[in-house]
Amino acid sequence: MSSDPNRAGDVPQPEQPETEAAPGGTPDGATEPTPDGADELAGLKAQLGERTADLQRLQAEYVNYKRRVDRDRERVGEAATARVLADLLPVLDDIDRARDHGELEGGFKAVAESLERVVESFGLQRFGKPGEEFDPRIHEALMHDYADDVDTVTAQTILQVGYRVGERVIRPARVAVVEPSPIDAPVTPDSPDKAEDDEQ
Repeated sequence: MSSDPNRAGDVPQPEQPETEAAPGGTPDGATEPTPDGADELAGLKAQLGERTADLQRLQAEYVNYKRRVDRDRERVGEAATARVLADLLPVLDDIDRARDHGELEGGFKAVAESLERVVESFGLQRFGKPGEEFDPRIHEALMHDYADDVDTVTAQTILQVGYRVGERVIRPARVAVVEPSPIDAPVTPDSPDKAEDDEQ
């Protein structure tokens, strides 16, 4: 007896797609790390570390460069200010002389004091006082003498005050210095010691 293909139960089922086994016995979509993949990952990490180090080095160089530029700009500004103030020193000297002679009065006094306030606002400072220890970095000795009442080289008289801006000396103080009398100073014929010996 022949079978009827149209009978229930004999309906052909749709074909199921065949699945191929992935290499190594794993299903499709799943991968296992291979030695080549591990080497590539290590290489990428090494490159990332190198690029990070390069960026950090560039950032440090930029910061140092910016500091140098700011420092140079500040130095240029200070030098320019010092040049302008140096050109004004003769005017300030004239004001000091007028003040010493009692000629600083009226409108001239107001102008002089205004000028002094302006230069002080730019950091100009006077220095040099009688009796301070002589310092060749800030003093210029124009006269020299000996004295018994000093223990070291001393600026006895300030002939012209000095000026500075910050640590920059624009003009040293011009002074007359004295130093202790030498112990083995030769006795001159006119000295009191010699006269006393002659009387005896």
